[in-house]
Amino acid sequence: MTARSLPHVQPTARMWQILRRCYPGQSPVAVLERALVMLATADGNLTPGGQLKARLGGRPAERRTS
Repeated sequence: MTARSLPHVQPTARMWQILRRCYPGQSPVAVLERALVMLATADGNLTPGGQLKARLGGRPAERRTS
């Protein structure tokens, strides 16, 4: 049984420009991973510990007030 290879993500020219200017000397892969984790956390897809939540989708449609 062979595992599937991970998909190759090709950053756009704008992404590379941002990476070079804002994060010089840092690994682009590490910077993009941090950004993805931040986005997933903000969208409510990760637990506070950084694990994927069991449910699919993002934030609930309505916020609880109590």
